[in-house]
Amino acid sequence: MGIEIERKFLLSGDDWRDAASHSERIAQGYLVGAKALRDGNALASVRVRRIGERAWLNIKSAQLGIERAEYEYPIPLADAEQMLATLCDGVLEKIRHHVVVDGVLFEVDEFFGDNAGLVVAEVELPTQDAAFPRPAWLGREVSHLARYYNVNLIAHPYGHWTQDERQAAGDASAC
Repeated sequence: MGIEIERKFLLSGDDWRDAASHSERIAQGYLVGAKALRDGNALASVRVRRIGERAWLNIKSAQLGIERAEYEYPIPLADAEQMLATLCDGVLEKIRHHVVVDGVLFEVDEFFGDNAGLVVAEVELPTQDAAFPRPAWLGREVSHLARYYNVNLIAHPYGHWTQDERQAAGDASAC
């Protein structure tokens, strides 16, 4: 079974920009998204993602936390473009910056559109308790706050959040 162990953080500065090795623009949408998950009609989100000339389908279990089941399959770019245009309730766009700190990859996502202003760093780990570096620009952890999950950013974009939501106050919503 595919397992993803990922921790997500807000950023407390822009010093990471100097360390970014490369960046890529991402567009993604959900075939099974936040509404189906929230209503209890789905056990997983199903995402279409395009990065440059490559595309994937991704299935991720609907649970809060840093460890979730995840499966990913390459698909033809033309199929992804068609699905994004006709089968998704919205498309989330971001630039992903790759930043390596002490041999550990941080993926810093800078969002656009209704999510402009949101920048988060994610780190994938081999185990839940694995140690990883904590650069000064790594801020508050938001791994357990469902509103920061990409699937929820389409249904409730960052641009519509309250001040409490933006300050990473508690979150009771499902993923």
